[in-house]
Amino acid sequence: MLSSLSWLALEVKYLDPAVEFYRTYLDLPVRERTETEARFGAGETEFVLRTPSGVPRGGLHTHYAFSIAGEAYDDWFERLGASFDLHEERFGPVRSLYFYDTEGNCVELMGSDDAGEGITGLVEVVLEVEDLARAVAFYEALGMETVDLGENRKRVRLTAGPFDFELWEPHLGLADARGGVHVDLGFGVDSVEAAVEAVHDEVLSVERSDGWARVRDPDGHYLTFAE
Repeated sequence: MLSSLSWLALEVKYLDPAVEFYRTYLDLPVRERTETEARFGAGETEFVLRTPSGVPRGGLHTHYAFSIAGEAYDDWFERLGASFDLHEERFGPVRSLYFYDTEGNCVELMGSDDAGEGITGLVEVVLEVEDLARAVAFYEALGMETVDLGENRKRVRLTAGPFDFELWEPHLGLADARGGVHVDLGFGVDSVEAAVEAVHDEVLSVERSDGWARVRDPDGHYLTFAE
């Protein structure tokens, strides 16, 4: 049902230093800039930085992962290691490095088998949830598939094919990361009405317009569906 991750929006206190951070250290191109918002390209996904000037606000202390070509991983590690105290994890043959941005978001660069230069996509988002079972049921209703269960019931990993979600009960994860709160996400869907109908009884609110709908999940995260 969820066919693509259209955007991830984060809240920043001061836009200029946050924009400079992502331009300088991750070479993300700015697609659009206003006084309150900057939109970057991260493969097919837009990565949005937004000042607290409206609702939805964007996520706080969110952990998320960009993909990079596996063959470029060592170059990225050397480059970022000159400025940051990096944390590294291995998941089978895949290596990931972790560091923090200007707002306390935990940024992961995940080496993949894909070719390409720079940031090739945004492939994972971690949401903080109050009730793990409720949140899993909610996102499974949208067509996501559970692929991994953490120890002590603290986290669940789901996938929708081109991107993954992790749902975390409040705790510190790898690299002391935390799941995001009031995160704003956009999704491509096959049918807007089908997506809304799948979770209609569980959402806190629904907003509709021509070609899209926005819902607020039980933990306060905003999800926008567009065909």
